Amino acid sequence: MLADDDPGWTIDPVAQAEAACAGGAQVVQLRAKHATDRVAIGWGVAIRRMTREAGLTFIVNDRFDWALACEADGVHLGQDDLPPSALPAFARERLAVGRSTHSAEQARAACAEGVDYLAYGPLFETANKDTGYGARGLEALTRIVEVAGGTPVVAIGGIDPESAREAYAAGACGIAVIGAVAGASDPVEATRSLTASADGR
Repeated sequence: MLADDDPGWTIDPVAQAEAACAGGAQVVQLRAKHATDRVAIGWGVAIRRMTREAGLTFIVNDRFDWALACEADGVHLGQDDLPPSALPAFARERLAVGRSTHSAEQARAACAEGVDYLAYGPLFETANKDTGYGARGLEALTRIVEVAGGTPVVAIGGIDPESAREAYAAGACGIAVIGAVAGASDPVEATRSLTASADGR
């Protein structure tokens, strides 16, 4: 689950992460596109504390320095971010690395970079994250899983509990959501519904 700092959400990233922990998520990823370094790291420290207590993995988007400062488990890099090969050796040793991909070519390149997992999407139409790519669909997801070989693939983009089950059936090892939790009237229950989709694979 992505804890996102878009000002349109009624709850902040820490509250989103708290709901994810209470609802049974396995991973919380901080996505801070609007905050200053100081604010984002403050959120990250708070989220690290609660994810550690809950036994969840904590990932930070885009910034390996933030990830290290927050004692996160990993960093997630977009196509326009620093490439994995440019991470300092000490950061690469400390952090798991994920990579956003939107095509088979990008997925092959990411696997060649030695990333620990791929995110692929947007699987369906979404207004929460503008990648510049249209909906990829389930058939494309299946192809990406084949391209990735043994590298885990996480599906993202427009996913709800029903489509989560379809994503798992297509070979995804996990799903990532923003609006399905941050925009829900009951974020904890929304997380539980998504978690149940994973349990029903």
